[in-house]
Amino acid sequence: MNKNISYLKREILKVAYETQEGHIPSAFSILDILYVLYNKVLKIDPQNPKKLDRDYFIMSKGHAAIGLYAVLADKGFISKEELYTFGKYNSRLGGHPDKNKVPGVEASTGSLGHGLPMAVGIAMGIKIKNSQQKVYCLIGDGELNEGSMWESIIIASQLKLDNLTMIVDYNHSIDRSVVWGNLVEKLNNFEWYANECDGHNQEELFKLLINNRIEKPKVIIANTIKGFGCRSLENNPAWHHRAPNREELQELLEELE
Repeated sequence: MNKNISYLKREILKVAYETQEGHIPSAFSILDILYVLYNKVLKIDPQNPKKLDRDYFIMSKGHAAIGLYAVLADKGFISKEELYTFGKYNSRLGGHPDKNKVPGVEASTGSLGHGLPMAVGIAMGIKIKNSQQKVYCLIGDGELNEGSMWESIIIASQLKLDNLTMIVDYNHSIDRSVVWGNLVEKLNNFEWYANECDGHNQEELFKLLINNRIEKPKVIIANTIKGFGCRSLENNPAWHHRAPNREELQELLEELE
């Protein structure tokens, strides 16, 4: 495991133990995606989060906020000390990210199905201004059951929003073969440029995220595993929204080694 990813996962586990809050498996499934975005792709400035020519990232699956906060702390948007206030009384770091409180958060999310519509609106505004900024939106696979998502997918293709990239965290919360069939084929039919990759392979993710030569909105189906990296957490629904006790924390930290 990448040592940086291992460090971030250890931080997430320790914060969740300290505060007894957080969706740990969901945070682990998206951590490689977040790491590549914030370290290799996004044009952002932690010292000036509202810089006018910045790229935009919207994490629609806001319930995985603890993963985003760990990355924001690592990049200097918030302090590492503040990270440990997650979920506590009067903390800026709630169970869902709040754009009015947390530096680096572009949209208040967690009500599933809302992130992509907001990303489409931002991408439209950028196109109207003829700016070169990019918009990236990370969604959970289950969000594709929301009508608002498919309405946004249609609008983005009609407007040829080639500055928009959607990443689907396909961590098997739903059987897509039953619900949608071949999702890559389906999204290509909606006039998006769709690709699929291992969502824990940072090299594959990077290559797809920087592909800006296609004049269509882009989507990456990132195949991930809930709780990736800890055997006890992987695809274990009992851990969906619970925090470890002291003994469990030590066991999980040992699994990451």
